[in-house]
Amino acid sequence: MTSTVRYGIVGTGMMGVEHIRNIAILPGAEVAAIVDPVATSLDWARDALGEGAASVAAFGDVASFAREARVDAVVVASPNYTHRDVLAPLFATGAAILCEKPLATTMADARWIVEQTADRDAPFWTGMEYRYMPPAAAFIEQVHGGRIGRLQMLSMREHRFPFLQKVGDWNRFSRNTGGTMVEKCCHFFDLMRLIVQAEPVRVFCSGGTDVNHLDERYGGERPDIIDNSYTVVDFANGVRAMLDLCMFAEGAEHQEEISATGDKARLDVLIPPGDLVFSPRVEWPAPKTPEVTHISVDDAAMRAGSHHGATYYQHAAFLAAVRGEAPVHVTAEDGLRAVAIGTAAEISARERRVVEMAELI
Repeated sequence: MTSTVRYGIVGTGMMGVEHIRNIAILPGAEVAAIVDPVATSLDWARDALGEGAASVAAFGDVASFAREARVDAVVVASPNYTHRDVLAPLFATGAAILCEKPLATTMADARWIVEQTADRDAPFWTGMEYRYMPPAAAFIEQVHGGRIGRLQMLSMREHRFPFLQKVGDWNRFSRNTGGTMVEKCCHFFDLMRLIVQAEPVRVFCSGGTDVNHLDERYGGERPDIIDNSYTVVDFANGVRAMLDLCMFAEGAEHQEEISATGDKARLDVLIPPGDLVFSPRVEWPAPKTPEVTHISVDDAAMRAGSHHGATYYQHAAFLAAVRGEAPVHVTAEDGLRAVAIGTAAEISARERRVVEMAELI
């Protein structure tokens, strides 16, 4: 490998362009090739590449890219339902791979990907940006460091804007995305496993399609993606976790809020602004004494993406793994486990029942 790691970007829509912008500010990295069957998407990538676009090879299909491109690492940011077909020719190369979340839209495809990565020398990394938002990373470090005592309850809230428009609006249907609880919420289910440090045993989700996209039709079909839900996850070590999702709350001050409550204190992270709020237990009715700490984020990282700087910090960690300087943080198995919880939540919401994880894993 040369001193500069050469990247290929497969899928140059909104997220692919975010990866390009972050690689551009990552020392020792450059984009050498882009891949997308849609000419407009390739143009978006060229715009992001700026003056350097002329020296970047462009491909209309991943098979040609796998045969001809000379890259050290590949970022897969194609639509969810394409991941297995896109990865198949890439596994035949020696390139490191970062595959965007969700790993796949079905458990069968996720298992296949895990099997393919088992004996591969080059790193395979599942893209889970939310781990790398600096405020979230600081929050996780403090929980694991024992600041709240023994963790017992974990609560997550994402109140945000609706799904954005994608090429062909592929993200309007669960068959393409795996469903909202897989597509959007796998980030949070991955965080749950990471924070709780145990595996889930059962999932209950109450959710519906109640506000967004109700007037849209595609070939006569109405979108079926869940736009609000509550999900409760019981973990093997006795910790309970909950996710509160609303995708018609774009006016909310905080897009993400995570609260960890232990036997000694509670810790919250608020994004934005990126504050940690530490609230120790007190003798009631003594005055409450919360402590607020702001976690700063590099300005360039904030400007390069829409995930509170997380994409940049994830790329820095992935690059270290590509160079053999650090381990892979988020494996294909981690990706499968997040898909499994999301799949359980989708089943639970649609069948209105508790789902035991033993049904899927």
